[in-house]
Amino acid sequence: MAPKKAKRRAAAGDGGSSNVFSMFEQSQIQEYKEAFTIIDQNRDGIISKDDLRDVLASMGQLNVKNEELEAMIKEASGPINFTVFLTMFGEKLKGADPEDVILAAFKVLDPEGTGTIKKEFLQELLTTQCDRFSPEDVKNMWAAFPPDVAGNVDYKSICYVITHGEEKEE
Repeated sequence: MAPKKAKRRAAAGDGGSSNVFSMFEQSQIQEYKEAFTIIDQNRDGIISKDDLRDVLASMGQLNVKNEELEAMIKEASGPINFTVFLTMFGEKLKGADPEDVILAAFKVLDPEGTGTIKKEFLQELLTTQCDRFSPEDVKNMWAAFPPDVAGNVDYKSICYVITHGEEKEE
């Protein structure tokens, strides 16, 4: 049943031959469409450098350099219509490892198999290894995944959000 639904979604989109619409739920597509509409300030169906400048200015970023805007636009293979916009998000999201791989990495840090990791331990790893978290990143992490009263962080919920997004909580 899902493939037919995906085909209908693709046919309804701007690039009928693309299967990018099958990568997302209908509600996600609608949210991306709303974001696209906000960014497309001149409502011509294409996100341009001027559109980016205007939307960034509306969010308080007034001194964005031309080179930065050009770099953003060059991330796309051509003009950024809604299908290209959606494809760009799909490609970014596709870069995440599968849930079982991320879960296996966390399990290495959880030899007792409790499903949790001590907050202090995880924070030390995130701020001292590889792509280090900034203090702001850490603050956002704890806001999104608050530790329990014993200072334990449920890494299974972190894995779920990384691979599925935040919309479902089980």
